[in-house]
Parts: sequence; structure tokens; C-alpha cells
Amino acid sequence: MVEDLLIRRAREEDLPALIALFSADDVGGHGDTTDPAAFDDYLRAFNMIEASANEQLFAAELAGEVVGTFQIMFSRTLTGRGGLVMVIEAVQTRDDMRGKGIGATMVNYAIAEAARRDCRLVQLASNMARTDAHRFYERLGFAKSHVGFKMRLK
Repeated sequence: MVEDLLIRRAREEDLPALIALFSADDVGGHGDTTDPAAFDDYLRAFNMIEASANEQLFAAELAGEVVGTFQIMFSRTLTGRGGLVMVIEAVQTRDDMRGKGIGATMVNYAIAEAARRDCRLVQLASNMARTDAHRFYERLGFAKSHVGFKMRLK
């Protein structure tokens, strides 16, 4: 099944499916919603991501349906001798499609893109409550190496 998975840049018409993926996440606490009144917020963010040279949003499609998504961002830092770093964000697989290799395919796609761009590092963060996700990322070769901090402003 995963061999038929198409990973492609997300398109505006994917937004309802992507928003549904995010709003189904009851662990993240991001406040995502399928309320039509919020659609313009998502559309504005989508357009900003599309316009950015350092951000890309992807959709994973199977049999014509969006079943997953992730976003990658690139940052150049002075540490690491000016190396390029990729950050993977917002990895989501549709609930009914988990355990089929979709998440691994998406993350491996991102890692391959990082290698193609000669990144020195790929990093991601995962909510502390997502212990299954932590094991998943460790199986893919990621190491728990840092402690992260956040400060909510809104």
C-alpha cells in the first residue's frame, strides 16, 4: 500500500483535508478547528508558506485522498560552521491510516531532501505526551538529544 503513496507539495485545495488532520489531533493543543470561520487563518498561513523560500508544506496522497502531511523548514546557523539545518514540523497521519508506513515514508522523504540540500542536521520536536511518536522517531534514527522549551504568547 505505501508503495502507492504519493508525496507532493500541498495545494490550496488540500486545505480542508489538512485542517481536518490537525483538528483531529487531541494531544497537540494547537487549537486547530474545522470551523469555517477559521479557514481564512489557514489560507493566509498556507500562502505565506508557499511564498517562503525556506518553508515547504507537503501532502501524502493515497488513492486520491490526503492521508498525511508534514512541513519542512530550513535555517542557516552560525553554529556548526554555518551549516544548513532542516526542521520537520506538523507530521500527521490520518487516524485510520496509522501503522501502514505512511509516517515513515514522509519522514524519510524529508530526510532525503535534507541530504540533497546538504543539511548538516535534521531536527524535530515532539510533544512529551507522544511516547509512541518518540519510539517511532527513534526507530527512524533520531536521538533524544535536547530539552525543548516553549512560551505561549497567544
